[in-house]
This record gives sequence, C-alpha cells and structure tokens, in this order.
Amino acid sequence: MEQQTQRRTKRKSDNNKYSKDAMSDMRHSLLRRDALSAAKEVLYHLDIYFSSQLQNASVPNVEKGTIELVEEFIFHVPKERNVQPKRLNSLQELQLLEIMCSYFQEQSKDAVRQIIFSTLFSPQGNKADDSRLAMLGKLVSMAVAVCRVPILECAASWLQRTHAVYCVRLARVLVDDYCSLVPMSIQTLKQIFSASPRFCCQFITAVTALYDLSTDDLIPPHDLLEMVVDWIFEDPRLTLVTFLNTPIVANLPLGCLELTPLAGLVRWCVESPLSYKRNRKPSLSNGHGASSKLSSEGAGEGEGDSQQPLYSKLHLSVLQILMMVQVHLAEKDLYGRFGLLMFEHVVQLVEELSRLVEELNPLNTARETELSLDRLAQSLQVAMASGALLCSREDLRPLCSRLPHNNLLQLVLSGPVQQPAPHAALPPGFYPHIHTPPLSYPALPVHPAHPALPVHPTHSALPAHPTHSAHPTHPAQTFLPGMAFPYRPIR
Repeated sequence: MEQQTQRRTKRKSDNNKYSKDAMSDMRHSLLRRDALSAAKEVLYHLDIYFSSQLQNASVPNVEKGTIELVEEFIFHVPKERNVQPKRLNSLQELQLLEIMCSYFQEQSKDAVRQIIFSTLFSPQGNKADDSRLAMLGKLVSMAVAVCRVPILECAASWLQRTHAVYCVRLARVLVDDYCSLVPMSIQTLKQIFSASPRFCCQFITAVTALYDLSTDDLIPPHDLLEMVVDWIFEDPRLTLVTFLNTPIVANLPLGCLELTPLAGLVRWCVESPLSYKRNRKPSLSNGHGASSKLSSEGAGEGEGDSQQPLYSKLHLSVLQILMMVQVHLAEKDLYGRFGLLMFEHVVQLVEELSRLVEELNPLNTARETELSLDRLAQSLQVAMASGALLCSREDLRPLCSRLPHNNLLQLVLSGPVQQPAPHAALPPGFYPHIHTPPLSYPALPVHPAHPALPVHPTHSALPAHPTHSAHPTHPAQTFLPGMAFPYRPIR
C-alpha cells in the first residue's frame, strides 16, 4: 500500500515537473513572437490543454502556469519586472477580438468553451484584472453587436459565478456602448432578447444592482429602462430563467448577484417616485438664479412624470412574477424553505425609503410618497402570499413603523380578517377589525336549558260580532290644473 502511494506521489511530481518544463519552453517560444501571434498561440494551447483534460476529468485543473501565460501574452502583464510588455495596437486588438469571437462560435463543446472563458476572464485579484475586464467588456459588446450566442451564454455563466463588483462593471460597459455613445444603438441590444434569455436575465440583475437609485447619477437611463420593461412585460418568466435552471445549494456564493432581479426591480418600482424628486426641492434663495433653478426643476419633474408610466407597467409585471413564483417553488420542493426576496432586502428598502422621505419635503411629495408606499404594500403582500418572502407581519410592523402612515400598508401589516368558525356564537356588537389585529374574546358560558312550558288550555269560541252597515262613500276630489303643487325642496 505504501509503495503504491509512493508511486502515485512520484508520478504526480514527474507530471508537475514536465508541465513546468513545458510551460517554460512555451513561454520562451512565445517571447520571440509578435504580440498578436503570441496571443493566438496561447488561445490554441488552451484549447488543446482543456480538451484533453476534459476527456479524463469532468472538472479540469487550471494550473498556475496556464494563468500566467494568459496574463502575460493576452492581457500583457509581464511576469518579470524588467521585461517591457508587448502592447497590441487598436487594429491588433480588434483582430484578437475577432479571433476570440470566431473561436467561441466554432467550438462545438460547451464544456470546453466555458472553462476557457473562465480561465481567460475570471478575476484573480491581481494587477491583470483591469486588462482582463477591459477585454471582456469589448468581447461581450462585440458579441451583442454580431449576435454571437455562445459568447453570450458564457458571459451569462460568468455573471452568475463572479463577484457583483465585477458584474456591475461589465453592465456599465454595455450600457455606455448601447445607451450613451451611439444614438439608437439600443435596438441592437434589444434583439438579444430571443437569442439568449439567460444572458438577458443576468444582465437585468446586473443593471438593477448598478442603478440602485441612491443618487441622480444612478437612475437608469430612459432607453435602458424602456428596454427592460418591454422585455419583462413581454415575458415575465425571463426574470426566473437563472433560478429555474440552477440547482439550489444550501450556501450560495457570497458577493455574487442574486438568483433573480426581483429585489432590484422592486426597489426600482418603490423608490422611483421619490428618487426623481431628489435634489429638485424648491430653492430658498433670495432670487439670484431663480429662473434657471425653476426651469431645471420643472424639467426634472417632467422627466420623472414621463418615466412613471414605465415604472407602473414594470410594477404590474413584478406582481405577476411574484404570483407565479409559488408554483415554481413548489415544483422544486422549496416552498416555505427558500425565499427569492430576502428579508434583508426589505430592511434595506425600507431604510432607503425612510431616508428619502426625510430628505424631501413631505408637503411637496405627498402624492409621490403615497404612490411609493402603495407599491411597497402591494409587493410585500403578494411576496408573502406566494412564498417569495419568508417573514411574518410581526417582523414587518416594527420595521415599517418609521414610515409615514399609509392605509394600504397598514392593512397589509394588520393581516387578513380572521373569519369565525361556522356556526360559532359571537358576542353582541362584535365586528371584525380591519386596521388592527382581531381581538380575542373569552369563551361564553354555556347557559342551562330552560324547562318546557306547560300546555295552555284551549279557550271557548267567542260569539260572532254583528255586521255593521256600510259607510257612505265620500265624493271624489276634483283635480284643479291651475293650482300649484305644494312642494318646496330642502335647502
């Protein structure tokens, strides 16, 4: 037994030594090439290396030497300090992106595509990550432009397993490319809705994490908002694609994006009426620059009013999604055990909403505050009823006590009216409470049965009364058409 263990250890050591020697020889060979040729050679090496590994193991081992080759010859971070890095010019970088696009499109094995994409673009926590993410943004943006579905699918997996900080950076690159730089280019981004639903689901989750409405700069652009609303309104199940196709484990990776964009979408719907009012409060200046401030405030309020129909449409879709969640949770045997909307999300949302209300003048935002609280109440009610939110009303009451009074929210926090049991005796004057939890009444004592009453004797028949003579008939009153009707309305 010991001899077999020693042989395995010696064989593993020999393989590592051979691998290191091979990596060293390859590196010296790549140093003699130009930058584009070296990058192509590394990509070719990755394909052969992982294709052979996947034949022997379902989860290949990514060695440190392979990562170093990628960082040095694709992202141009030198291994040695004294070595001058080789840089790609703009034309060579475009050629490399085209080579990557062609490779991922032509590679027929999804497992090989996924592991190579992960090896190239998974953050390593070193100085190469900036170049890595810059190249990833350009590659995914190109894949959107030319509709390369295999790359979008790999990007969807990358967004699912990578820390949210990096996912938000990728989302910002795509928003800048298709919502800011080129007018009307949003139509190109819209077309991937049917091409890669997985990527669309992860992209929505990433942009809701990016645009959290915390400042005016983090309010989603109109084109982006309209596209997301159209996607979800056309197919609400789009937001559940990742959840429906992912095995649920006990401990989800920390720091990654949520399984669904529901938390971010609820935040958009609830906070949007007040977020568009931020920093547009009436000025208390003595008149200097008053006209310009008033004009900017009017423009801001007009913009917020024009966006609200989109948020109302989105809110309706979110409620529909929350209602259909119950069926999918039951199918996965997760109903009552796993919530797609965490209580921590609700705590954060209520805190942000309370801060917004305090920041703005309540007298000037009464209508917006009422709308935000109505949407919060509706979302909480449907989420708890469908099992998407696992908490009790006792948990929500102290949390929401800091918010302004709202009839609908008060009704939701009070709970449903408890109907009495059939044929149960109720005390006199009992009415089911609506705005407060129903009070409990003590059980009524059982009254003793009354004794039966004695039977009364029958009375003798009374004598018949004599018949009266007929009364004379009164003359009929004649109708006088000229006489006014004595009617006077009450003032």
